[in-house]
Amino acid sequence: MSEILLADHDLSRANTLGLPCRAEHFAAPAAIEPLRRLLRLASEQAWPLTLLGGGSNLILPAHLPGLVLQPALRHWWLESRGDSVLVHVGAGVEWHPLVMALAGRGLWGTENLALIPGHCGAAPIQNIGAYGVELGEVIEAVHVLFIEDGSSAVLTPEACAFGYRDSIFKRELEGRVVITGLSLRLSREAAPRLAYGDLARRVGANPSPLEVAQAVCAIRREKLPDPVELGNAGSFFKNPIVSRDQALELLEDCPDMPHFDVGDGQIKLAAGWLIERCGLKGWREGHFGVHSRQALVLVHFGGGDAGELLLFADHVAESVQARFGVTLEREPRLAIESP
Repeated sequence: MSEILLADHDLSRANTLGLPCRAEHFAAPAAIEPLRRLLRLASEQAWPLTLLGGGSNLILPAHLPGLVLQPALRHWWLESRGDSVLVHVGAGVEWHPLVMALAGRGLWGTENLALIPGHCGAAPIQNIGAYGVELGEVIEAVHVLFIEDGSSAVLTPEACAFGYRDSIFKRELEGRVVITGLSLRLSREAAPRLAYGDLARRVGANPSPLEVAQAVCAIRREKLPDPVELGNAGSFFKNPIVSRDQALELLEDCPDMPHFDVGDGQIKLAAGWLIERCGLKGWREGHFGVHSRQALVLVHFGGGDAGELLLFADHVAESVQARFGVTLEREPRLAIESP
């Protein structure tokens, strides 16, 4: 095992925010059994354990004690089921290239989720979503290992309790399992979802899934910075959900406020619009800023750290709270720093 266990490993390029971080121990197991052995080792050594995917939804501190595991299970294959196809994919597969490969094969279901960074194993945790589609809609199963004893399980979509940017992996199973793979159910039957934004105007009358994916990529590139060029974690805040009464009060003062009825007397607001109306679009303080084209994205210009980022984000959230009485919730998870 020693050949795959690295000490004092630099993770600054393993997170899309580009935050400086060093792991006391690091490993990227490419199969289930090495992953089980590493989980046992962490338990035997009483090491804190941090799970890392593509680093696109994680705020890393300067130092992570114990063991950082980045599963590198990169297999995927297709299983035909009549008009549908099951896609079996390992946790270490990069999400966006997979989406483009599936769309290129004429398979419908994930094309609206193109250009979302990160690995497949992290996708269910956040229940990634974009342009009117959420991952939970196409999940057939999530494969996991329990950290405590290395046992495996297959969770149904119902067991995953998917919600808006939420799942059981952020609640009851947080810190208890490692996601090792997914099974997705896609369709050969045309099923374009084009109602969100200006997506319908970007494609023809009968688009292919690849054409939809390419249109999504074009829109995202127009609005969002490339993390290779400018550190960011995509949408930094969730779109807040408020009561219908609160939304109506806000609309009296701001009739142009974007809002979406999500049922049960609740309304989803656009966090980026709220931040922009606070005059923060393009604002910079120290090493961090609000992106000049999309206020929902916080960017790292280099030289900053997690503490500075969190203070910056708090200022943004406090400004929205003071102006609108709406609480913003952070999307990226915070890895725990040693005392």
